[in-house]
Amino acid sequence: MSKNNSPQGPKKKFIRLNLYWMYLIIGLSLLGAYFFNDTSISKEVSWTELDGIAKENGIKKLTVYSRKGYAEAVLTDSAATKVFSNAKNLGKAPKVISNLPPDGVFSTNLEAWKSDYGFNAPVDYQNATDMSEIFWSAAPFILLIVFWIFMMRKMSGGGGGGGNGVFNVGKAKAQLFDKNGDMKVTFADVAGLSEAKQEVEEIVEFLKNPAKYTELGGKIPKGALLVGPPGTGKTLLAKAVAGEANVPFFSLSGSDFVEMFVGVGASRVRDLFRQAKEKAPCIVFIDEIDAVGRARGKNPNMNTNDERENTLNQLLTEMDGFGSNSGVIILAATNRADILDKALLRAGRFDRQIYVELPDLNDRKAIFKVHLKNVKIDDSVDVDLLARQTPGFSGADIANVCNEAALIAARKKKSSVQKQDFMDAVDRIVGGLEKRSKITTNEEKRSIAIHEAGHASLSWFLQYANPLVKVTIVPRGKALGAAWYLPEERQITTKEQLLDEMCATLGGRAAEELFIGRISTGAANDLERVTKQAYAMVVYFGMSERLPNLSYYDSTGQDYGFTKPYSDDTAKLIDTEVSRIVNEQYERAKQILKEKADGHAQLTEVLLSREVIFTEDVEQIFGKRQWASRTEEILRDEADPIEETGATITESKPDEKESASDSSESESNETKAPQ
Repeated sequence: MSKNNSPQGPKKKFIRLNLYWMYLIIGLSLLGAYFFNDTSISKEVSWTELDGIAKENGIKKLTVYSRKGYAEAVLTDSAATKVFSNAKNLGKAPKVISNLPPDGVFSTNLEAWKSDYGFNAPVDYQNATDMSEIFWSAAPFILLIVFWIFMMRKMSGGGGGGGNGVFNVGKAKAQLFDKNGDMKVTFADVAGLSEAKQEVEEIVEFLKNPAKYTELGGKIPKGALLVGPPGTGKTLLAKAVAGEANVPFFSLSGSDFVEMFVGVGASRVRDLFRQAKEKAPCIVFIDEIDAVGRARGKNPNMNTNDERENTLNQLLTEMDGFGSNSGVIILAATNRADILDKALLRAGRFDRQIYVELPDLNDRKAIFKVHLKNVKIDDSVDVDLLARQTPGFSGADIANVCNEAALIAARKKKSSVQKQDFMDAVDRIVGGLEKRSKITTNEEKRSIAIHEAGHASLSWFLQYANPLVKVTIVPRGKALGAAWYLPEERQITTKEQLLDEMCATLGGRAAEELFIGRISTGAANDLERVTKQAYAMVVYFGMSERLPNLSYYDSTGQDYGFTKPYSDDTAKLIDTEVSRIVNEQYERAKQILKEKADGHAQLTEVLLSREVIFTEDVEQIFGKRQWASRTEEILRDEADPIEETGATITESKPDEKESASDSSESESNETKAPQ
């Protein structure tokens, strides 16, 4: 492949000027001034004195400057001694200068010198201007001007400065992509996100064919805000827009506006929109806009620098001010939409808020198919199973799973990536690195096995508990044991479902108390999760018997500052209710384990002997699970579709984050052996 693959052909190589060239020029100038500049002594005399010196043959060379009206005579050593009797250093060519006499007198005197006194010194007539003299007199100024221009170019980013010079500090740092650029991401590379893609594609289509919309009187939105958790594909969508659009695409980060100098952020905003208007129609993409769009005046007493607010004010003015931004569409991305200024989100600025959520089951299938294109897999890899095994994973997490599986297969010197490699990759990402070298005693292993068997037993006999996938007593990450579940991807969650999850989480601590007779620190992570869940039920969801239908959740994200929206008495009541809910589920867990003690003991022994057990092993001991998981029901409905009636109810759960890591790992950092 040729290296010169630029559409403009091979680039010509030029000598690149830098500061060292300037040093060389200055050095050569100083050397020239030293060697070529005559430092000999000189003296201005009258024409009569010069006539006397010539008659005594005291002149070596005579130079006549007719246009300037004077003559310059280089003296012999004897004549110089007489003329400069008091001088210590005569130099190489001591000279005298005299004004020329009137016309005709000089010629008469010269002839008399030659005929009467034997004058034979060469006579040089200079009628033109002495360019060398002009040059050497002007050379210092020329050098200063050149040096100044060079330094200005360096400070302003010219001459290879990269646009980061002192005088470019107020210029926007946006990266420009056009149809001839290197952006190769298209909408085909964006899997899932069908609704978000549709809205973004509409913006691109408007720029390509505006008449389709304007004929009906419609106006394209001025801006669209991509909102969603990290790794869901917001920036990828923007890159796809850059790859699909046949219009200029400006890309920059919100932090590019932030600078230590006052007024720089606002200046960069003005420069960005100036460039965009010149290139209109075009798209401007601002990634992580929360860096500059944070709500103003939240803590006025604690905020001593209003530079960020000035930048935001300028951005608001440019997006919807008196000026016209016709053809300029703003795309922005953030995962902190709750802290953005309300003025930024109003209609006329960001008309659309496009929510890019974590992918569901079908989206995860599509994302896996995209990332598996470049991975050499065999027939054992089941994309449907991988999608089921990765609930709560973002698009970035799935890409990481595929890459990690390829690395694991390469480490094992396999010719292709197999199903087990993907399972190991998921375990590695969720639970951490397997540490079989960690030293544990037999008593500690039994304690861990009893703990994990408690989780597995309860999850099997509780209807709404997350279905069990795998249990291990091999240390992973900071945990000495772990249980993997498939979190149910529910749109709404009932009180019964929350209580079953809490009961299953407390199964480890309950098993320790029942079958060992003492408890350990191994349940620290379980207790933390249960406590947070209980507080969410009481404070946010209004699921308490003594505080029903009350929610103290602040959806604005301000979190009430230093005050609470309830009294001290209510706070005591909240603590009482939380304690009651947790203790009730703990006693419930112990009761179920008492009833299933034999099965729990068998499960513990299998864990001790094999270290890792799966769903099939639990089925052999307890029988098939009575309830099917929600995911299985969804897959069954997709395979055998029936007529749906009613509407789907969706509800946001502020404090309930069903991530794979939270639902999979059930152990704390350590489990201590009994003393």
